Amino acid sequence: MRKRKTTIESRTLKARWVFPVDGKPLPGGLVEIHGQRIVEVGSDSGRSDVEDLGNVAILPGLVNAHTHLEFSNLSKPLGEPGMDFVDWIRRVVAFRRQTADTSHEAIGRGLRECIGSGTTSLGEIAQPGWPVEQFEYADIEVTVFLEVIAPRVERVAPAMEVAQHHFDLAETARRWRPGFSPHAPYSIHPELLAVAVALLTAEKAPIAFHLAESREELELLHSGSGPFRDLLDELDAWDPTAIRPGTRPLDYLRMLESAHRTLIVHGNYLDDVEIEFLADHADRMAVVYCPRTHQWFDHRPYPLAKLLSAGATVALGTDSRASSPDLSILAELRFVAERYPGIGRDVVLKLGTINAARALDRDGELGSLKPGKYADLTIVGLPDRDAADPHDLLFNSNEPVLQTWFRGVPVDKDYKAATGGRAWC
Repeated sequence: MRKRKTTIESRTLKARWVFPVDGKPLPGGLVEIHGQRIVEVGSDSGRSDVEDLGNVAILPGLVNAHTHLEFSNLSKPLGEPGMDFVDWIRRVVAFRRQTADTSHEAIGRGLRECIGSGTTSLGEIAQPGWPVEQFEYADIEVTVFLEVIAPRVERVAPAMEVAQHHFDLAETARRWRPGFSPHAPYSIHPELLAVAVALLTAEKAPIAFHLAESREELELLHSGSGPFRDLLDELDAWDPTAIRPGTRPLDYLRMLESAHRTLIVHGNYLDDVEIEFLADHADRMAVVYCPRTHQWFDHRPYPLAKLLSAGATVALGTDSRASSPDLSILAELRFVAERYPGIGRDVVLKLGTINAARALDRDGELGSLKPGKYADLTIVGLPDRDAADPHDLLFNSNEPVLQTWFRGVPVDKDYKAATGGRAWC
């Protein structure tokens, strides 16, 4: 990774459109930066000291609330579209075993792709032994959710020792922040979740939990049987004390209720009561929707409109290249805008900016263009046409991300060079 400049600079950028996110889009807008921070956002007042970027949009740096970068060497997702979810899990397990020696390389490639596609903050699900040095010096802020698997009660204590080491390591971190991810209902014992909530509350750190992701998961919770039970038996990972018959996702939401900040990853099969629960706890619980991964498995229609109308906090993630074509949040935003025409385009933009920042407990510093926040910016090319709603120029377009700014400095050119000069969209 390249060395960053240490001198404090002031710059004022102008664009055809500036999207503050917490206010209306600004035609001919300006963003003034001093050092790492934004000092002013407004419209062109005839100043002569501006850098006019031309027919582009300036957005807050995009925020990807959920990734698994270890799969970033994949050129296409594992398996076939619409495949059985548990069979896909088998492929994931086999892939991890086959590629353990190259996972660090894949993570580096994934970081470069995220940065080149306009992402300036990331929620990464990391395995024990993840490459700390890559996150320390990358031009991106990462919340590293250490993932643990502990389906049997005897594995709870060792898993929490690993978690405590993760938080101890974070005390000297430069660029990354610690989080914790007890993986999912089928892969952790409830005792682990209870202890993890206590730790995360004390550390004031976020927890990420895959929940209501598949029909097979709901079947396991309800009856202790089905394809997931077969898989757990194959892996010698079934503990009959872990899931009582009649369990539902709501039971896990209640266990997570007191955590400092919770990300419910996927939530594809949440029912109305669970959606209302999340809406009632929107100040500290968020749902992370991974649109193109959801499409890959041909799940039932995602309850996005219902979640939003209820008042839940919804953020976007890309998941991984094991189930999605790339790591571009802009591509996810465009996907959502196309498939949910009834949702306001300003609301769609929030899913990959301020909402995702809020999910990661970083909305005080990131996610919108506002004086005092970090000068993390995404510069997107715009088509040569007009639109009644300027958001249409962003979403109904194939124009790419042209620049990524991190802490007041453009950084994307380095990463495009490292990935063959591609301008990610």
